[in-house]
Parts: sequence; structure tokens; C-alpha cells
Amino acid sequence: MSLYAIGDTHLALGCDKRMDVFGGRWENYVEKLREGFSTLKPEDLTVLCGDLSWGMSLAQAREDFRFLHELPGRKLIVKGNHDYWWTTATQAYRFFAENGIDTLDVLNNNCWFYGDVALCGTRGWFYEEARGDEHDKKMLSREVLRLETSLKAAGEREKYVFLHYPPKLRNYECTELLDLMAAYGVTRCCYGHLHGGGRALAYEGEYRGIRFDLVSADQLSFIPLRLL
Repeated sequence: MSLYAIGDTHLALGCDKRMDVFGGRWENYVEKLREGFSTLKPEDLTVLCGDLSWGMSLAQAREDFRFLHELPGRKLIVKGNHDYWWTTATQAYRFFAENGIDTLDVLNNNCWFYGDVALCGTRGWFYEEARGDEHDKKMLSREVLRLETSLKAAGEREKYVFLHYPPKLRNYECTELLDLMAAYGVTRCCYGHLHGGGRALAYEGEYRGIRFDLVSADQLSFIPLRLL
């Protein structure tokens, strides 16, 4: 049994917004994802760090979820900024059950366990105090609360955090999220959101005792990153 992470699959099997139009690494990306997961085993677990589907509703995202369901192993899903289909965990599980999708679980206001490691997470948010944006400040406060709820549920286990938004870039830090992770002794953080030229802004490596990894699908050439 192994633990993996990947984000930003940006599937569009039920709508006309495929990422192939961007060319480069995104050409034939659905097939690349299928191939990238082909070495995983049924007992493996993959955390999907947001921006899973371009579907505007659960119904429109149905084929995308079926695609993810059919990939090997179990998956935990985190919300991304483009996951407009996201409603509540209760509605998602009802939809999954109605459509025979039983390999997906929701990571939101909770945590899951991989052996002695607690898997915690939320969407995250960008906020720069100098901008004085009250909306961003409010959204970040909510995300901090959600992440702390997740971390509290982990108890004394080693903690990994999975976000969509990066909490640290080369030229930016979200101190609220970084302080919270440091306070709870988080040892690893995976995030997505960055694509193309934006990937150069990513911070990868150790900072404040936390190992950071960018796991957006195009960064990983559509092959999930093995964590454990």
C-alpha cells in the first residue's frame, strides 16, 4: 500500500473545456493521467489536490468522477478554486452512491489516516494584507478554521497537509496557514494550482520544518507523486 498525491486534473469529459487547447504537456492529458495511474494498485491511496473537474455541477462532472473512480486505488478529494460542482460532502456522497462511485472520499473539515500518518487538508487561500481586500481576508479566515478542524482531528499522529492553493511561493507567504501548520507539527505539505510559467514561482523543499511539494498534474507529467 502506497500513498500518492496529484492535483489539477482539470477533467472535462462532460463539457467543452478540455486542457488540450493549451498544448505542450496538456496534449492528450486524459490518456496521460490514465497511464500515470496505471502502476498504482487497488490498495493504494491518492490525495487529489483540487481542480478536478470543469463541470459546473455534480451532474456535469459525472463522467469526470467516473473516470477518477475507475483509476486504480482509493482517492481523497480536496476542493480547488475551479471546482464549481462542489456543494457539501453529504450531497457529494449521495451523488457518488447514486452513480456507483465508491473509490472517492472527501477531505474537508476532517482527516483520514494512512497508517500512523494523518492526512489533513482544505482548499487554502491567497491573502496579502497590503491589499486590504476584506473578501480575501474573510475567505482565508474560513480556510484557516477548516484546516485547524482537520488538524485537531488528527490527534497526536504525524500530520501531512494537502491544499489546493500554495501556502508559500518564492516571493509570497501565507503566514496564517504556515503558522498553523508549524504549531501543529505538520511535516509535509502538498499543493497544486500552479501551471505553465507559474510553476517557476513554486517553493519546493523544506521550510519551518515542513517539506513542500507542488503536485499539479502538469508539474508531475501526470504521474502521481509517491509520498510513502
